[in-house]
Amino acid sequence: MDILLNVLADKNIHQEITISGSKSESNRLLILQKLFPEITIENLSDSDDSVHMQHALSTTEQLVNIGHAGTAMRFLTSYFAINEGRETVLTGSERMQNRPIEILVNALKDLGAAITYEAKEGYPPIRLKGTKLTKNKVQINGNVSSQYISSLLLIASKLENGLAIELVGKITSVPYIKMTLSLLTQLGIDNKFDGNFITVHPKKNIQKQTVVVESDWSSASYFYSIVALSEIGSTIQLSAYKKESLQGDSCLADIYQHFGVTTTFGENFITLKKEKTTHKSTLEINLKNAPDIAQTIAVTCFAEKIACNLFGLHTLKIKETDRLVALDDELSKLGASISVTDDSLHLEVSSTINKNIAIKTYNDHRMAMAFAPLALRVPIQINNAEVVTKSYQKFWDDMQQIGIEIDEL
Repeated sequence: MDILLNVLADKNIHQEITISGSKSESNRLLILQKLFPEITIENLSDSDDSVHMQHALSTTEQLVNIGHAGTAMRFLTSYFAINEGRETVLTGSERMQNRPIEILVNALKDLGAAITYEAKEGYPPIRLKGTKLTKNKVQINGNVSSQYISSLLLIASKLENGLAIELVGKITSVPYIKMTLSLLTQLGIDNKFDGNFITVHPKKNIQKQTVVVESDWSSASYFYSIVALSEIGSTIQLSAYKKESLQGDSCLADIYQHFGVTTTFGENFITLKKEKTTHKSTLEINLKNAPDIAQTIAVTCFAEKIACNLFGLHTLKIKETDRLVALDDELSKLGASISVTDDSLHLEVSSTINKNIAIKTYNDHRMAMAFAPLALRVPIQINNAEVVTKSYQKFWDDMQQIGIEIDEL
């Protein structure tokens, strides 16, 4: 489905939006709930990724296909590796079969896991024969996707002797590692993160408890962008959010002050308000701890005619698409002067925004959603707009609630 977003006529916005639970928290908790049935989860994400995760954890079929769900692929690799007596073939979409899994597989093999590749070495599909892992020490590079590390941490307490992980070299995406450890702590599982070493102690059972998932901060980023491009005085209230968040993307509250957007925390909600015009200067940010909001920030800067240099983006090359190349291609079509490297993006101030440009989404939900706020400046076409359901089922409904008119093409 291709859609045309018409220019928002009234940029004085006042709306209240409820956003589904965090995909990152939900997928971690779904694994933990399978390992510890004492857990009840509320405000679970309604994203396609979490639906794939739930199906994978409930099916008895040998072949498990998780589509485009990268988080599910990583977390389920460790889960099925310790599912004693069960043999599983874990696969996904064509893109998923070209996203590397070798670093995680090697770490699990070092612990004694039985995993083989069904096709290309280092990539899904993989065959896992669930076994009891008794080794309790492993090394893994600290600058890889934090999902590899979190995958190991989620199963660690169910290993007979727990697990000690040494992170070799520089560590990136620390907030996502800390999110996993905070959830373990919340469940009563002892753990320690000291320097480059993480230790998780074994745990057979936990107390019966209900965990409420905070709404997704990555999803909030698109509304930060909309408010940044709106008139002074505009407000959007988002629920359900808390000030002491486990999510690295909560840094949005600080970053978007540069665009004149303030964040006020209420009881279980936040209010975004456009307080002043954007300060015209170059924005320089290291997003190594929150790479998923890079696309939104880059588009906001382009729309607001602000130069930016974004760093720490090396993990974007192995997402649903190579997001750096995709941003280069699509922003260039809109008239941007942009360049990218393997881990950075550099945008110069642009004088105009080309109208009625068709944005390719590359099967990447964040490409569709990051470019949507441009409808506050020019009409814009989004191709394969249904891709947003990967993380945000009612995104286009919420865009219409804001006042953006959408025509199917």
